[in-house]
Amino acid sequence: MDLSMLNPPQREAVLKTEGPLLILAGAGSGKTRVLTHRIAHLIDELGVYPGNILAITFTNKAAKEMKERVTNLLGRPTDIWVSTFHSSCVRILRREIQKIGYSRDFVIYDAMDQKVVFKECYKELNINDKLYPLAMVQHRISEAKDKMETPAMFIKNADGDFQAETIGKIYKKYQAKLRKNNALDFDDLIFKTVELFEQDPVTLAYYQNKFHYIMVDEYQDTNQVQYKLISMLAEMHENLCVVGDDDRARCSRITVA
Repeated sequence: MDLSMLNPPQREAVLKTEGPLLILAGAGSGKTRVLTHRIAHLIDELGVYPGNILAITFTNKAAKEMKERVTNLLGRPTDIWVSTFHSSCVRILRREIQKIGYSRDFVIYDAMDQKVVFKECYKELNINDKLYPLAMVQHRISEAKDKMETPAMFIKNADGDFQAETIGKIYKKYQAKLRKNNALDFDDLIFKTVELFEQDPVTLAYYQNKFHYIMVDEYQDTNQVQYKLISMLAEMHENLCVVGDDDRARCSRITVA
């Protein structure tokens, strides 16, 4: 593969394929070029099976662009996983979610669906929406899922705070209704994937073994549950490459700009 269009730090990042790697790269530094060349190098030069590579971006547009660039570099399409956190989790859950009590034909609730369910919860719990504005409650529950707090954990952590305990009761009833309807909301997609991996080590081992190489763009934007998911998947092979300005990882570092 011709790497002559890359500068020395970019080439170094492409060729450093084994072990954890943090790439420090600002906007316009060519980080997408580095990631796509790195993927193409793994496939064409090192003979890595495309299905053993997982690349995570934060938008569907960025994922589409990255996949197109890899296809152009290789001159052929591949079955590499290039997607957002949520899309990757949907793909896993469509195959595995029955192991945590849902069926594979689960539905994903949008904002309007969620609003309907929350209104039912408020009515059944006799909660005044003036005292507990829906936007505030949804935000608190979303934050809880980002921190991997179940309703039981949320209520326990309320520690006597009446408002927090009430939100915890709403959260508990909301999740019960989602499960009854075989539904997940957007935050559940990653949370339930982590839950699946925690409850089923065999399934976790399958995906750990599948993804020999994992790359994450915009790593500084990962929240707690996303960090947990990537940490679990990368544990077996430890070939994790992240791009951003976060200094949390103990790994080799290459600045490309």
